[in-house]
Amino acid sequence: MQAERSARRAKRPGRTMDVDALISDFELLDDWEDRYRYVIELGRALPPFPDAERTEANKVQGCASQVWLVSHHRPGPNGGTLEFEGDSDAHIVRGLVAVLLKLMSGRPPKDILATDALGVFHRIGLEGHLTPQRSNGLASMVARIRADAEKALERAATP
Repeated sequence: MQAERSARRAKRPGRTMDVDALISDFELLDDWEDRYRYVIELGRALPPFPDAERTEANKVQGCASQVWLVSHHRPGPNGGTLEFEGDSDAHIVRGLVAVLLKLMSGRPPKDILATDALGVFHRIGLEGHLTPQRSNGLASMVARIRADAEKALERAATP
Protein backbone atom coordinates (compact mmCIF):
# COMPACT_ATOMS: atom_id res chain seq x y z
CA MET A 1 0.00 0.00 0.00
CA GLN A 2 1.31 3.45 -0.91
CA ALA A 3 0.54 4.95 2.51
CA GLU A 4 2.71 2.34 4.23
CA ARG A 5 5.62 2.86 1.79
CA SER A 6 5.49 6.62 2.28
CA ALA A 7 5.28 6.21 6.04
CA ARG A 8 8.28 3.85 6.09
CA ARG A 9 10.31 6.36 4.08
CA ALA A 10 9.29 9.21 6.40
CA LYS A 11 9.97 7.17 9.58
CA ARG A 12 13.72 7.36 9.24
CA PRO A 13 14.98 8.69 12.57
CA GLY A 14 15.77 12.37 12.68
CA ARG A 15 14.49 12.97 9.19
CA THR A 16 13.22 16.47 8.65
CA MET A 17 11.39 16.85 5.38
CA ASP A 18 11.32 19.89 3.23
CA VAL A 19 7.99 21.16 2.01
CA ASP A 20 8.36 19.76 -1.50
CA ALA A 21 9.25 16.28 -0.23
CA LEU A 22 6.27 16.23 2.10
CA ILE A 23 3.91 17.39 -0.64
CA SER A 24 5.38 14.79 -2.98
CA ASP A 25 4.74 12.00 -0.46
CA PHE A 26 1.12 13.05 -0.05
CA GLU A 27 0.62 13.35 -3.82
CA LEU A 28 1.41 9.64 -4.11
CA LEU A 29 -1.73 8.91 -2.13
CA ASP A 30 -4.89 8.79 -4.21
CA ASP A 31 -7.64 9.59 -1.74
CA TRP A 32 -8.37 11.09 1.64
CA GLU A 33 -8.54 7.70 3.38
CA ASP A 34 -4.97 6.86 2.28
CA ARG A 35 -3.79 10.29 3.42
CA TYR A 36 -5.59 9.84 6.75
CA ARG A 37 -3.89 6.46 7.27
CA TYR A 38 -0.53 7.99 6.33
CA VAL A 39 -0.97 10.77 8.89
CA ILE A 40 -1.79 8.19 11.58
CA GLU A 41 1.29 6.14 10.58
CA LEU A 42 3.47 9.23 10.86
CA GLY A 43 2.07 9.77 14.35
CA ARG A 44 2.82 6.19 15.33
CA ALA A 45 6.41 6.72 14.17
CA LEU A 46 7.01 9.61 16.57
CA PRO A 47 9.54 8.82 19.26
CA PRO A 48 8.11 8.27 22.74
CA PHE A 49 7.31 11.54 24.47
CA PRO A 50 8.74 11.80 27.98
CA ASP A 51 6.10 11.66 30.72
CA ALA A 52 7.98 14.42 32.55
CA GLU A 53 7.20 16.76 29.63
CA ARG A 54 3.41 16.21 29.86
CA THR A 55 2.95 19.39 31.82
CA GLU A 56 0.50 22.28 31.65
CA ALA A 57 3.34 24.52 30.48
CA ASN A 58 3.95 22.24 27.47
CA LYS A 59 0.28 21.73 26.66
CA VAL A 60 -0.94 23.55 23.56
CA GLN A 61 -3.92 25.70 24.40
CA GLY A 62 -6.78 25.77 21.89
CA CYS A 63 -6.71 22.08 21.00
CA ALA A 64 -9.73 19.87 21.68
CA SER A 65 -7.38 16.92 22.20
CA GLN A 66 -4.46 17.03 24.57
CA VAL A 67 -1.34 18.14 22.71
CA TRP A 68 2.11 18.74 24.15
CA LEU A 69 4.98 20.49 22.37
CA VAL A 70 8.50 21.05 23.64
CA SER A 71 11.21 23.01 21.86
CA HIS A 72 14.95 22.78 22.33
CA HIS A 73 17.13 25.59 21.01
CA ARG A 74 20.45 24.44 19.59
CA PRO A 75 22.81 27.44 19.44
CA GLY A 76 24.66 28.04 16.21
CA PRO A 77 25.13 30.49 13.39
CA ASN A 78 22.11 32.50 12.25
CA GLY A 79 20.20 31.86 15.47
CA GLY A 80 20.92 28.13 15.63
CA THR A 81 18.12 25.61 15.19
CA LEU A 82 15.03 24.51 17.04
CA GLU A 83 14.27 20.86 17.69
CA PHE A 84 10.72 19.96 18.62
CA GLU A 85 9.14 17.02 20.39
CA GLY A 86 5.42 16.51 20.54
CA ASP A 87 2.58 14.16 21.29
CA SER A 88 -1.20 13.94 21.52
CA ASP A 89 -3.74 11.62 23.06
CA ALA A 90 -5.62 11.38 19.72
CA HIS A 91 -4.22 9.32 16.82
CA ILE A 92 -5.00 11.77 14.01
CA VAL A 93 -3.77 14.74 16.03
CA ARG A 94 -0.58 12.87 16.87
CA GLY A 95 -0.15 12.46 13.12
CA LEU A 96 -0.70 16.17 12.56
CA VAL A 97 1.96 16.83 15.21
CA ALA A 98 4.30 14.49 13.30
CA VAL A 99 3.72 16.35 10.04
CA LEU A 100 4.44 19.68 11.75
CA LEU A 101 7.60 18.33 13.34
CA LYS A 102 8.79 17.03 9.97
CA LEU A 103 8.29 20.51 8.54
CA MET A 104 9.68 22.55 11.42
CA SER A 105 12.06 20.59 13.64
CA GLY A 106 15.79 21.00 13.07
CA ARG A 107 15.43 24.29 11.24
CA PRO A 108 16.65 27.80 12.03
CA PRO A 109 14.03 30.01 13.69
CA LYS A 110 13.97 32.35 10.65
CA ASP A 111 13.13 29.41 8.36
CA ILE A 112 10.38 28.29 10.72
CA LEU A 113 8.85 31.76 10.66
CA ALA A 114 9.10 31.86 6.86
CA THR A 115 7.26 28.53 6.47
CA ASP A 116 3.52 28.74 5.83
CA ALA A 117 2.62 25.54 7.66
CA LEU A 118 -1.13 25.99 7.24
CA GLY A 119 -0.57 26.59 3.53
CA VAL A 120 1.35 23.31 3.35
CA PHE A 121 -1.55 21.48 5.00
CA HIS A 122 -3.82 23.00 2.36
CA ARG A 123 -1.47 21.94 -0.45
CA ILE A 124 -1.29 18.33 0.77
CA GLY A 125 -5.07 18.14 0.96
CA LEU A 126 -5.47 17.78 4.72
CA GLU A 127 -6.88 21.14 5.67
CA GLY A 128 -10.22 20.60 3.94
CA HIS A 129 -10.76 17.26 5.67
CA LEU A 130 -10.24 18.40 9.24
CA THR A 131 -13.13 19.25 11.51
CA PRO A 132 -13.30 22.88 12.62
CA GLN A 133 -12.02 21.83 16.06
CA ARG A 134 -9.02 20.03 14.54
CA SER A 135 -8.33 23.00 12.24
CA ASN A 136 -8.35 25.33 15.26
CA GLY A 137 -6.05 22.94 17.12
CA LEU A 138 -3.69 22.81 14.15
CA ALA A 139 -3.61 26.61 14.04
CA SER A 140 -2.81 26.63 17.77
CA MET A 141 0.06 24.18 17.27
CA VAL A 142 1.49 26.31 14.46
CA ALA A 143 1.14 29.45 16.58
CA ARG A 144 3.00 27.76 19.45
CA ILE A 145 5.86 26.66 17.17
CA ARG A 146 6.08 30.15 15.66
CA ALA A 147 6.11 31.72 19.15
CA ASP A 148 8.97 29.42 20.17
CA ALA A 149 10.87 30.44 17.01
CA GLU A 150 10.32 34.13 17.78
CA LYS A 151 11.60 33.63 21.34
CA ALA A 152 14.68 31.81 20.03
CA LEU A 153 15.43 34.71 17.67
CA GLU A 154 15.04 37.19 20.52
CA ARG A 155 17.43 35.19 22.71
CA ALA A 156 19.96 34.93 19.88
CA ALA A 157 19.83 38.70 19.32
CA THR A 158 20.43 39.46 23.00
CA PRO A 159 24.17 39.71 23.75
